[in-house]
Amino acid sequence: MRVRVGLITVSDRAAAGEYEDKSGPALRQACAEYGWEVIAEALVPDNEEQIRHSILSFSRQGCGLVLSSGGTGIAVRDVTPEAIRGIMRVEIPGFGETMRRCSLEITPNAILSRGLAAIVEHSLVIALPGSPRGAVECLEFVKGAIPHSVKLALGEPTSC
Repeated sequence: MRVRVGLITVSDRAAAGEYEDKSGPALRQACAEYGWEVIAEALVPDNEEQIRHSILSFSRQGCGLVLSSGGTGIAVRDVTPEAIRGIMRVEIPGFGETMRRCSLEITPNAILSRGLAAIVEHSLVIALPGSPRGAVECLEFVKGAIPHSVKLALGEPTSC
């Protein structure tokens, strides 16, 4: 299955041009390695409305998978989970649980992550950490479930 992907980097400083976005390019490379097609990208500040707008726009453009990086911690400006929960149809707890469990083997700070996955319209949306390494590692932990989840989100027939 060809997975069509939208990438959203959530960062006040990168959106303001204060530093270069490195998470988006790292995720783009990972998607290429998995054979997935990135068809849309956005760089937005930690703002619920802008995050929601990007997710909905990407879903309507045909992205079966939307990956966001950043805004999943506990800092005051970290609002990505709240943005997603405000527009989701259903949350999929296993993704966040798996990302945290596997990340705890790498860093004790993984317990602070609020990464999650949900269905928004016809897309699987996964909120990943903001660091390039953390984003790619967490994506790797859950990538096996993504094609089937995307098919379900799109309403396509599955073999199960």
